[in-house]
Formats: sequence, structure tokens, C-alpha cells
Amino acid sequence: MRVDMSRFRVVPGKAERVDAWLQMINDRMPETLATLEREAMKFEAIFRERIGADDYLTWVSVQDEKGADVGTSPHEVDRLHLAFWSECIDDTYGRHDAQPQVIMVPPGIAAAMDWPAPTESRVPYTGREIIFRRPT
Repeated sequence: MRVDMSRFRVVPGKAERVDAWLQMINDRMPETLATLEREAMKFEAIFRERIGADDYLTWVSVQDEKGADVGTSPHEVDRLHLAFWSECIDDTYGRHDAQPQVIMVPPGIAAAMDWPAPTESRVPYTGREIIFRRPT
């Protein structure tokens, strides 16, 4: 399993668009949850914060490595997600990843997630900022 926490900066001036997109995700939750099945996503949460004058979205997720990529999805909600991403996420900032150091999952929850050894999903700390940017 992959345990991720990644922060993305929102393009300035897109706060209202973020409001609308987050509302759309909440309003279409049954369809959104259906997309998680094909991605083998066990858990996903989106957090929003403001730091200074900038807005950020942070995704926290647990996903089986065998999951399908969102870009191959037949679901309309995923097409809307990708369009939102292209319009509102600042690619120049990149994806800032945190490193999971302690993973605490009760045995019953781990079993329900088909996750035999949650503690093995932690990663060695590298002591550096981890930023991924799309090639230009």
C-alpha cells in the first residue's frame, strides 16, 4: 500500500472554483466513491488551507499499488476532476510530499482494507523536501 500526504498550491484567483469543485465532489459522493474502487483507493481525504495569501489542497490517501490511474477512468466525475486540476492547480509549485513515519491501523481495519502489514508502508526519512513537478 502507498500512504501519501501531498500538498498542492491553488492558482491565485481560483478560490471560488475550488469551492464549486469541492461542493461537486460532496454532491456526487456515490459516483466519487465508485471511482475509488477501480483506483484501489482504500481511503482518501482532501484538506484545504490558507498559508499567507495562498490557498492549498492536501490529499491524504491509502492506495493499493495495483490501482488504476485516474487518467484512465470512464467516470465523468474523474474527467471533471482532471479539468479542475488543469485549471486550478499550480504546476510550478509542484507536489510537496510528506513522508509517513508512523502508521497506526487497528488490526480489524487493516483486515477490512486487505492490508496485511500497515507498518511496512512507512518510508525511511530522507531529511529533505520532496517536490515533484510535471515536466514542461
